[in-house]
Order: sequence, then structure tokens, then C-alpha cells
Amino acid sequence: MSYNAGVAVPVFAKPFGVAQAERLLWRAGFGPRPGEAAALAKLGLEGAVRSLTRPPAEQLSGPAPTDEKRLPIAPLDAAGHDHLWWLDRMVRTNRPLVERMTLVWHDWFATSIVGVKSQKLMLDQNELFRSHAVGSFRDLLGNVTKDPAMLVWLSGVKNTRRSPNENYGRELMELFTLGVNRGYTESDVREQARALTGWQARRAKGTGYYDFRYEPRQHDDGAKTIFGRSGNFDWQDSARLCLEHAQHPSFFVRKLWSYFLPTTPGAKTQSALEGLYRSGGYEVRPVVEAILRHPDLYNGPRMIKPPAVFAAGLLRATSRGIDTSLWWRLGALAGQRLFYPPNVAGWNDDRWLDTSTFRGRWFISLIALEPQRGAEKRSGGPPSDAKKLVERAVAFWGRPTLTPETEALLVKFAKAALPQAKPSGNAPAIVENALRQLVVMSPDYQVC
Repeated sequence: MSYNAGVAVPVFAKPFGVAQAERLLWRAGFGPRPGEAAALAKLGLEGAVRSLTRPPAEQLSGPAPTDEKRLPIAPLDAAGHDHLWWLDRMVRTNRPLVERMTLVWHDWFATSIVGVKSQKLMLDQNELFRSHAVGSFRDLLGNVTKDPAMLVWLSGVKNTRRSPNENYGRELMELFTLGVNRGYTESDVREQARALTGWQARRAKGTGYYDFRYEPRQHDDGAKTIFGRSGNFDWQDSARLCLEHAQHPSFFVRKLWSYFLPTTPGAKTQSALEGLYRSGGYEVRPVVEAILRHPDLYNGPRMIKPPAVFAAGLLRATSRGIDTSLWWRLGALAGQRLFYPPNVAGWNDDRWLDTSTFRGRWFISLIALEPQRGAEKRSGGPPSDAKKLVERAVAFWGRPTLTPETEALLVKFAKAALPQAKPSGNAPAIVENALRQLVVMSPDYQVC
């Protein structure tokens, strides 16, 4: 598909209300804090989008993360604490889109600690993604190519002029810049591997790789032919040639779009976004802003929330911080342990919900509500009316958008549960707590 810088990207023209702001906060962040959707709606579409894409200086609000013993977490050392560290940022940040784009790049350039074997290298890479959240894709790609975690993960430190390794060169084209079987050949893979030679590191027994550096003597300085162009290409040329490839803009737009919408962009939108990306010199922010203003984001079908987004959203909604190490185990149970993508292609968004991972989401909601369950032991409290209990449970979560069918089922549950819970002596509180969990476990809340 050709790109056209003169074609305007469509913009959502209907009223921008609380429901639209709620969806925007989930798609471009981790859901609203109490009152945040209403406040964002008052800014209007343009103001709301710009508040996310052009945020103030970073500020993390709330208590620092701890484990269940109230000890500080140790993200560089303790198993799972890297997950806790990042989840904490998702919960406490005042720049949700920056963290969400960090998650996008983590999936786009999927790197796993299983192969890297260093939480420090993974956290360093995470900061790299954050620093380039909505910046230049050219700069991001160049820095990822020489990133120590990536050099270990895709064998860059094993790629020498005497023994070229094709791992990174292949994924650079297939997964990062062009797409599967789009505009490159096996010869291009081999030549890319030669161009990428030269990166080295030392390795200590038991502690992994260190002292990452570029050694010109290990670089193949012979002529290479990539995409029909010949030259003494090096690792910087390798990334540049992919960006300049005719197939790159269409790949970039479709892949970036897929993180915000479950449908494919129309032909005119695709062309306009490609033009915006190319004319902007590979800058990410203009394309993200155009996607977040697009009518399809607000009129189109809903998307399943990734497990990390779902968990962070519950904690933001309840103003609760990280105070237990359970979150990384629950993330794994729900199908998304941060820093552990299943393979180099990242997570499969089509498989977020199944009979196994749904159980993980159930426990995430259960633990998120744990501090609220003291209401069961108090006298008085909520009313004995089923409809009012449902209204209170929905209000507890900031009145998320629910279908009439879901609300009717919640009322039906409450009517049946109140008599059964009566022997406990505080049936309304017990039922209200159950309703709170059922609200966020409903099909409506699993999507945004």
C-alpha cells in the first residue's frame, strides 16, 4: 500500500464524554483512577489525547512497593520482583501512556529473562523502551539493536565475521520492521547477519554477560548486498536499510494500530497514517495521537484487557499500591508475567482468555479486593435491597460501562444470594463484596 502525506487521518467527531474517556484511559493506559474519566472528558478529545501523549514530568504517587512482610522489593535480585517493580509503575504513574507504550515495545521487541538470565539487563532494556516511548522509532530501533539484553537474547554477542549468526537479522526484518515474508529473502537474512557482526561481551560463570562493546576486528567489513543495495554495511546500516524499505511504513502502522484497536485500519486510514509516519521522520507520537483520535477507537468493537493492564487497573481504581509479592504469580497464572513473553513474537492477544487464564483473573480480582472485605464483619453498612447493592458495587469501581444484561444478572444474583447469606448475620455486606468481584469479572469489564 502506498502512503500519502496529503491525506488527513479521520477524527472522532461525536461528543467526547465519560464513556469515551474511560475507553481512552484503558486503551492508552491502565484504566481510570476514581474521578479521572470525568475529569478527562472535560478536556475534550484533543485535550484528553494531548494530556496523555505530552504528559508532565514523571511523578509516582502513593507508597513505595513492598512485599507482604512490608519489606522493600528487590527488582534486581528477587524472583518476580521485576514484575512487581513494573506493575507498581503502571499503578502509581502520572504518565500512563508512557508506561503503556513501554509495554508495547516490550511486546514488539519481545525479550525474555529466560534467555537473558539477568534481571538487571532486562530492567535496563525496560528503561530504554520508556525513554523512547513516543519518540523516534529510528532511534529506538538503533538502540535496541545494540541493547545488551537483545544482544544476548538474539545471539548478537555470538555473531562474528567467522561465524555469522542470523537470529537478530532475521527477526529485525520479520518481526520488528517489515513483517513475515514481506520484501526480503534468505540472502538478505544472511547478509544482514554479516552486517550485524562485531558486538562482543565477556561472560563470567554464574553471573552471565558483561562488558558489552563493539569490536571492529570482529566485524565483517566486506561488501554485502541487502535489499538489492550493496556496500560495506555495518549494524547501523542494517537498521537504516530496514527503515528505508518500502514495506516498513505499512508494517509499522498496522502493528502499532493493533495495540490500540482490534480491527484493521481502512485503506484510507492506513495510507494517511503511513504518510504521517514517513513525513514525520519515523516519529511515533504523531501516529499514536492520530490513532487515539480516530473514530474507530470509539465506535469499534471492544478489546480484551491484557492481564497486566487488568491488574494495574484494579489497583488504580481502588487506590491500592503493591503490598504483596502475589502479583507476579497471579500475572503468570493469568497468562502474562512481565519480562517473560512466551517467545520472540511476544504475547498472543487472541489467547488472553481461556479456562486456565480466566482462573488467574479471578484470583487477581479476589486479591485486589482483599482489603475491602472487612465490611463483612461490621454491623450496619449496605442496604438489603438487591438493586441498591448492585448500584453500590458498580459505583465502587467508578461506574464502568456495563450492559443492561450484565446489570440484570448482577441483580438476579444479589436477590438469590441475600437469603443464603442471611445466617451469617451480615448478608448485605457479604453480597456486596461478592458483587464487587463479579462486576470486574463480568465480560463487560474484561474488555475496554
